[in-house]
Amino acid sequence: MSDKRTVLVVEDEEMLLSAVSMEFEDAGFDVLRAGTAEEAYDLLQGKAQVDLLFTDIRLPGQLDGWDLAERARAMQPDLPVIYVTGYSTEEPRQVAESVLMMKPYRMTAIIGAARRLGVG
Repeated sequence: MSDKRTVLVVEDEEMLLSAVSMEFEDAGFDVLRAGTAEEAYDLLQGKAQVDLLFTDIRLPGQLDGWDLAERARAMQPDLPVIYVTGYSTEEPRQVAESVLMMKPYRMTAIIGAARRLGVG
């Protein structure tokens, strides 16, 4: 049993998904990866414990990052969430106790936000 924290990284851009995942791994996290909210939701339904949800807001498929976080919180009411987006035109639908960061972001800021949310 690992004492590492597990982060679910949801990002449809493969290069970003890989880069963010590596940064979280370097910071001592176990990482689950998903390219769509649907894929991430399936992982959440099958995974016992995720300690942090890191999701892009704009994702391909029927669900976006807002929807994913709401569904994740229905399963894990205390799950910390970090949203990222390159677009700021839509009205934020953040769940409570979450962080919204604009692209481009620095991974040091993301890891710092995770720590402020009590993860890591």
